[in-house]
Amino acid sequence: MRTLKGSIRNIRTKEIFEAEIKTFRLQDIKRFKKEDWQFNWEKEFADKCKTVVKLTTTGDPELIHGLLSIGDNADHIIMYLIESAAFNKGKTKLYEGIPGNLVAYACKLSFKLGYEGYVLFYAKSRLIRHYEETLGARSIGGLKMILDTNAAMRLITKFLKTD
Repeated sequence: MRTLKGSIRNIRTKEIFEAEIKTFRLQDIKRFKKEDWQFNWEKEFADKCKTVVKLTTTGDPELIHGLLSIGDNADHIIMYLIESAAFNKGKTKLYEGIPGNLVAYACKLSFKLGYEGYVLFYAKSRLIRHYEETLGARSIGGLKMILDTNAAMRLITKFLKTD
């Protein structure tokens, strides 16, 4: 999928920055500082069943604000991992909108592939309510959650620029 455009907001200045979601490539992994991330993104990148995408800003395309690992499950997209960069986490985070842009990307890809926006993921138990409230996801048993067509459209409309 080609580059998708969204936006993120600096929490302190309220300034909006145009964001891009692109495929994470070999040259990115070579510059990558794994100690800056909680998850093993080198492992995700090496798994040929998964695609890793990065969120950057158009003004600084080398600085990665977030990463998403996804797969094509023949009738829906599955999100394996999603993570904001360390500087975009917690009470001291600099930018907001990172996860929303990345999840909206997965939804957009689901529509493109004819899956009607369906995206599946597994939540940490303490985040189920958060995902229901912020993403419109539904629990479908245990920690398994789904974004349906309506939730996907809301996220795409909120976070991504239309074609």
